Parts: sequence; structure tokens; C-alpha cells
Amino acid sequence: MDRAKKAESIEELKSVFAESGSVVVAQYSGMTFVEMADLRLRLRKEGAVLRVFKNRLAQKALAGAAGEQGDALFKFPTVLAYANDPVTAAKIAAQYAKENDKFKIVGGIMEGTTVLDANGVKALATLPSLDELRGKLIGLLQAPATKVAGVLQAPAGQLARVFNAYATKENA
Repeated sequence: MDRAKKAESIEELKSVFAESGSVVVAQYSGMTFVEMADLRLRLRKEGAVLRVFKNRLAQKALAGAAGEQGDALFKFPTVLAYANDPVTAAKIAAQYAKENDKFKIVGGIMEGTTVLDANGVKALATLPSLDELRGKLIGLLQAPATKVAGVLQAPAGQLARVFNAYATKENA
């Protein structure tokens, strides 16, 4: 790889670390092409990306921002899974790690500086995604309005049933 490609890869990695909600670092030794393609497909469906970069380039892109702990993540052949949503890549990677023993989560990096260990990434994977949180919030906001509408309609419905009862009583 020539200097221009290395510089381009470092800039790409800098933007990945800066713009992604979280970056999951995992070991993939022994995985077949089919297994990697399956993981890439799962991540792509959720808007996440799986890329392999040279460890040295990743360390240069971090430029010490994550400290020695960040550099320690890149000791073995690693793969990076990342997405804009901090939870998406962690969820899919943690699920895949349960299914495939060859895929081991080493740790993660959030906001380009915060280093997570493997347990931190697994804890991040248990959180609801941004879309799930938005759905819950909208549900909470709509629930009081639905209850108010039900309370306001109840007296009118009761009055209509009383009138109906009198009408059927007079006809009988």
C-alpha cells in the first residue's frame, strides 16, 4: 500500500471514529468468507458497516485520543463494525458473537475517545435502539391524549345508551 492510500485510509478511519455512534472492534480469525458475508449482510440491513483495516492505520487514526486502552484493542487481526446509532452495531455484533465462536468482541470506541471493553459493548447491545426509544416516547405522548378522548366520549355514550333504553321500553 503506497503512502497516498495509507493517508486516505487514515482519513477515512478518522471520520469513522468521529462520526459513528460507536465502533465495535472484534477478532475474526478463522472465519470463512461466507461467515463474514453473512455478518456484513446483517449489519447492512440495519444501516451498519463492517470493514477490515490495518491495525497500525487504526492506531494512527486515533492518534492517542483513546489512550493506551484504545491502542490495546488493535493487537490482533481485527474488524470494525460501526453505525450512526450507538447501539445498532453493538447489538448485531454481540448477537453474532453468541452464534459464532470464531467472532470475538474485543471492545469498542464511542465518540472517538471513550474506550469500552467487551463487557461494555455487550451492555451497550442490551440498550434499546434510537428508533425503539422514539417509538416508546411517541407512545407515551399519545397515551394521555387517547385517555382524555376516551373520558370525554364516555358521558355521551352513556347518555345515548339511556335514550336507547327508554326508546326500546316505550316500544315494548
